[in-house]
This record gives sequence, C-alpha cells and structure tokens, in this order.
Amino acid sequence: MSEADRSDRLVADELRAALREGCVGNQVVVVEKARSSNDIAWEAAERGAAEGLVVFAERQTAGRGQYGRRWESAPYQGLWFSVLLRPPITLNESPRLTSLLASVAAATIMEETGCAASIKAPNDIYVAGRKIAGVLVEGRTASDRSYVAVAGVGVNINQTLKDFPAELRETAGSLRMATGRQIQRGHLAIALLRKLETDYRAFTRA
Repeated sequence: MSEADRSDRLVADELRAALREGCVGNQVVVVEKARSSNDIAWEAAERGAAEGLVVFAERQTAGRGQYGRRWESAPYQGLWFSVLLRPPITLNESPRLTSLLASVAAATIMEETGCAASIKAPNDIYVAGRKIAGVLVEGRTASDRSYVAVAGVGVNINQTLKDFPAELRETAGSLRMATGRQIQRGHLAIALLRKLETDYRAFTRA
C-alpha cells in the first residue's frame, strides 16, 4: 500500500462524527475486507439492525454489479459501501430506490468534483464517456411484509488506467482520471451520505 493510500483510510468514527443527526449513517462500519459490503449489511439486517446503517469495505473480493456482473473494487482506490434502508414501498417499486441512489451519486460527483456526470439508466454513472460509478439495490419482503433493501454503491475514485483489468480499460474510468488530481475519499463519502440523507427523507415523504 502506498503512503497516499495509508493517509486516506476510512475511519468509521470520523465519518459518523461528520454526519448530521438523521437516518442515513446513524451507524457506520468500516471493514478492511469483505466479499461484498452488501453481504455484511444483509447480515446486520437479519440481526435487526436499524435503518440507516452504512457499511464500507476497503476491499471487496466479490463485489456485485447489476445482472450478477462482478464489480472491480481496487483496495483503497474507491468507495464501496452499502446502506440498509426500509422505505415505505413495495418490492415491485425497488426501481424507484435505484433511481434515487443513482441521482444522489451523480449529483454529488458533480458538486464535489465539477465533473459532468450522467446516468445511464437504470444504475450506472458515467463521466467523460467512462463508467465511474454504479448502484445495486437488493430488496426483500420481510416476515412482517414490510420492504427492506440494501443499497450498494461503488465509486471509482483514485484509480489510474493500469489499476483496471485489461478487459475494462476501454470503458472504466475514475474521478482521478477525469479531474487529473487525487480525490480525498473520506470527504466524498461524507458528501454522498449527507446528500442521500436529504434526498431519502424527501423520498419517504413523497
């Protein structure tokens, strides 16, 4: 791990302290390694974790994308996280949540980096013609018939082209590639969660 990587580690207590009181991020967990942050969030949901739990994985060995595709999760180079949500919708309405997460990611990227981010429906975010982020919402109907979801978000932040597998180098990108500068991951993580809190609150009231 480079010195730049070491200085940009995600710290759960620091992330939590930077967030406003509310639902999203009321509990923040950072793990060094996981198959998928979604898996950890589902395990927490099964133990009765409160809505708003956020799980960051510094490294994923089996990150998931849409339609069962693998999501490449370079260690310490991006944000790989999942949020446990229990919105008042049905399982059939899950696409609404996907749209919400995609819009939050795109808007935050534009605000924080100045990059013109566009959404390729339903769940991919592109900058300068390259895919730099994606959303995966996994929904279930709980035993009490309520809806529960784990919303996974992946954002490529500080990768260079050589950090991607050869088969992705024509299509994948990162915020560093788009801006020409290193991006502070913790700062972007806080901005994403703050934006999600605001927009999710409006979503649940709609």
